[in-house]
Amino acid sequence: MISTLLVANRGEIACRIFRTCADLGIRTVALHSDADEGALHTRVADTAVRLPGAAPAETYLRGDLIVKAALAAGADAVHPGYGFLSENADFARAVRDAGLVWIGPPPEAIEAMASKTRAKELMGLAPLDAQNVSAADLPVLVKAAAGGGGRGMRVVRDLAALPGALEDARAEAASAFGDGEVFVEPYLENGRHIEVQVLADTHGTVWILGTRDCSLQRRHQKVIEEAPAPGLPPALTEQLYALAERATRAVSYEGAGTVEFLVADGRAHFLEMNTRLQVEHPVTEAVFGVDLVAEQIRVAEGRALPTEQPTPRGHAVEARLYAEDPARGWAPQTGTLHRFTVPDGVRLDTGCADGDTIGVHYDPMLAKVIAYAPTRTEAVRKLSGALERTALHGPVTNRDLLVRSLRHPEFTEARMDTGFYDRHLTPLTESALDPYAPLAAALADAHGRSRFGGWRNVPSGPQVKRYEMAGEEHEAAYRHTRTGLAADGVRVVHAEPHLVVLEVDGVRRKFDIARYGDQVHVNATTLTALPRFPDPTTEHAPGSLLAPMPGTVVRLAEGLTEGTEVQAGQPLIWLEAMKMEHRITAPTDGTLTALPTAVGRQVEMGALLAVVESK
Repeated sequence: MISTLLVANRGEIACRIFRTCADLGIRTVALHSDADEGALHTRVADTAVRLPGAAPAETYLRGDLIVKAALAAGADAVHPGYGFLSENADFARAVRDAGLVWIGPPPEAIEAMASKTRAKELMGLAPLDAQNVSAADLPVLVKAAAGGGGRGMRVVRDLAALPGALEDARAEAASAFGDGEVFVEPYLENGRHIEVQVLADTHGTVWILGTRDCSLQRRHQKVIEEAPAPGLPPALTEQLYALAERATRAVSYEGAGTVEFLVADGRAHFLEMNTRLQVEHPVTEAVFGVDLVAEQIRVAEGRALPTEQPTPRGHAVEARLYAEDPARGWAPQTGTLHRFTVPDGVRLDTGCADGDTIGVHYDPMLAKVIAYAPTRTEAVRKLSGALERTALHGPVTNRDLLVRSLRHPEFTEARMDTGFYDRHLTPLTESALDPYAPLAAALADAHGRSRFGGWRNVPSGPQVKRYEMAGEEHEAAYRHTRTGLAADGVRVVHAEPHLVVLEVDGVRRKFDIARYGDQVHVNATTLTALPRFPDPTTEHAPGSLLAPMPGTVVRLAEGLTEGTEVQAGQPLIWLEAMKMEHRITAPTDGTLTALPTAVGRQVEMGALLAVVESK
């Protein structure tokens, strides 16, 4: 029996596993880097062990240090979570060799499925020969053999772009996974990403716990998932189940795993088997009424699964909240998460709490929000409503995009595919400006101030405050009167620092206000208060390339120095932030006149990376 369990992971992953351990009466041990010293997962665990350093390569990817930490803390088992070392066979062996229980499949099963190329061969499939791709094969997808999460992945639609895509994918895969092997496969433009959850014990029983649809993705990373996958023909579903069981038994699998497919034209195309728990497992838990982490622990303890698996009921949908700006190329965001509250009635898996800092070292996902209901329509409506009412004060997030995605006709009618955001991103990210938000912010700020504080020679002249909202400047005008605050076109029913009520055309509207320095949150709208007398700002030289986000410079174009001649669109600098790699390209043909950066340098958003002087 397991008594103390160390989770070799962080954030919401560790917090979710600790929750099950608490239910089972198992003591918990957390790991933390220096950047995570005060993180939520370290606060909810019974004890925590420091891994000196900040970057994953120094901490959460150091299997030797993690095993030592488990032994030092008195743990008798290790759960790898999902991500980091969860699919690392050498780590699994090291855990077992240390006399600890490994909560996961055997190392041999991990190795068999670790390489996507070997996994395809095991299933009787074969990738394309990268050296002999023809125009008839296009489009194709370059993928890292050892990776996941969209890393080391490139879509190629032009043969001339294939060599560069292979080079970029190899470099990114080597950086992310320590293995630069990549392969090429056909890219299905309008397929659905469908996966099957499996659970197997050490006694030969395999549970097939339904399907999930994970088609809404950005940068090949999932955004919205649901179970069961809607609209699949029964015969296709049975085929998916059979293929999933075949993959599971082929490697004598144990524990929880996921077999992934791309479904197009009524056919299932095997992608890979993930030998771990998936981020989206809560939707399966909701539909089948199981705790997959608890089942993982029971399997690791040698207990048998019941021969009759649970029956699915209802529908569940999950949305991943990210600190990122979809309108700016999904750029990760950093800063203080001042407030984060989700309405009752939905499940929240998170590793964040009010006051936490969102940094640059890890994935920008803040939380998963999961809604369950008897029908898909009810579950989707429940989730979109909960997200809309969620208070998120801090960095820019993808919350509005999620709400609009859940309400888009293609999604509500279950007609979505992996190209959803390629088609709809621009309208989904257009700002829905609330014209009364600046006025509400100004009235909240003005509450309690003397009407003589803004005295003017012209008594009827209004007070004016300026705000930036979605990149645009807005003015809000109001007056102090003998009966209180007033504004043109509305009736001010109530105004105080945290609540403003306006009557507009006979309808009362409530505005919740929160202010943190110059940042003002009015319901779901974020504004920046502008100074009355702006200070002059330093202008960057024409052709300046600025960091679109905080991150680390991981590559420079070969031979790039001041004086180098460059062409428009040429990649110059590669910036990595929060598990994502971004290319900084030349804006025009010209000469590189400044390069104030170097590989390995940490930069803040807006930092000057280079200057290209046009010809």
